[in-house]
Amino acid sequence: MITLVLLGSFAVLLILGIPISVSLGVSSILALLASGLGLGMIATNVFAAISKFVLLAIPFFIVAGNIMEKTGISHRLINLAQAFVGHKRGGLPIVCVIVSCFFAAISGSGPATVAALGPIIIPAMVKAGYKASHTAALIAITGAIGVIIPPSTSMVIYASITGVSVGKMFMAGIIPGILMGTLLAIEFIRETKKDNIIMLPKASNSERWISLKEALAGLMMPVIILGGIYGGIFTPTEAAAVSAVYGLLVGVFIYKNVTLKMLYKIFVDSVAQSGVIMYIIACASLFAWVINVAGIGNLVQNAIVQFADGNWIVFMIIVNVTLLIAGCFIDVVSSFYIFTPIFYPIALQMGYDPILLGIVMVMNTAIGLATPPVGANLYVACSIADVSVLDISKRILGLVIVSVIALLLVTYIPQITLFLPGLMK
Repeated sequence: MITLVLLGSFAVLLILGIPISVSLGVSSILALLASGLGLGMIATNVFAAISKFVLLAIPFFIVAGNIMEKTGISHRLINLAQAFVGHKRGGLPIVCVIVSCFFAAISGSGPATVAALGPIIIPAMVKAGYKASHTAALIAITGAIGVIIPPSTSMVIYASITGVSVGKMFMAGIIPGILMGTLLAIEFIRETKKDNIIMLPKASNSERWISLKEALAGLMMPVIILGGIYGGIFTPTEAAAVSAVYGLLVGVFIYKNVTLKMLYKIFVDSVAQSGVIMYIIACASLFAWVINVAGIGNLVQNAIVQFADGNWIVFMIIVNVTLLIAGCFIDVVSSFYIFTPIFYPIALQMGYDPILLGIVMVMNTAIGLATPPVGANLYVACSIADVSVLDISKRILGLVIVSVIALLLVTYIPQITLFLPGLMK
């Protein structure tokens, strides 16, 4: 009975267009009422889910990303990348990928990366001869790198659920993020090689030096965050707080463009974004708990174990297919809370590294950010480029396929992901 009410009400709410987070919460409450268990455990489970110390990193990273976005670091990063590779064939797509990787290491959010870089990159590429829909597709999919390159709120959430090291998760995401970005740049250049593209003039050494100096303060943020974590100076949560303070100092004393009015807006926006994430965490964790109470999780786990028959390759095919499909409909946070409790124990049982599983899940959800009908990056890119979702969906297919290839390489060649975390031992 509880299973029917939980899944049935969830499906109906989604069909009615109710937000996923609300659907998760309401369906969980209805299932508890139908089962006779009552609502007494809701507060306990929700509080336990959102009160984990590691989750404090999320609002701090959000504040740091918003500060660096408002201080114009995106302009400076784009100018830096253009100065070094803008004059080459395919220079602007390369700029897009490079800057997405850099900004991802500051914001840690896919939609935030698209929102910050899109208004600058898209008009520049259209002016150079690229189609608006194709350019929007590129920025939507490269913005997904924002959840793969550390720091990443998705990695923090996975670590909070499983208890794995956030520092190792951050280290593990570097090479997969760069790999995905490289393949995307190559594919986009291949797709547009017949377009009549206007290349930028080559920058002089003095122009390159000036652009580097202007962007240096922003570039130092990921160095401070990751260097502090891996150097044992502070924990990932403390690193998030340090990044917020550093971003504030850069905006006030170096770039000198953060006013009290702007600071107020930054904090209000950051609180709103953090509140949304915490609300999703609360509802998704409650849904996951009800799944366990109903025994659905154990049934699914047993079915997967029997089907895979101890073969981790088959198991990871199931993981990837499930998450790629789910990513088309479910947001990143909800995906982690629903599927991690199911996949994580099986991965441990089969000897699949939990850090690697986390990166695979992060990459799947990243691709989901750029796939219709729910992909958040798509809608941000569409609004910036003034193109329809249908147009951008046609253009993004090849880029999604390349992203899946990167995902498969990471899934089945563990050394790609585990090389850097292995250096921490």
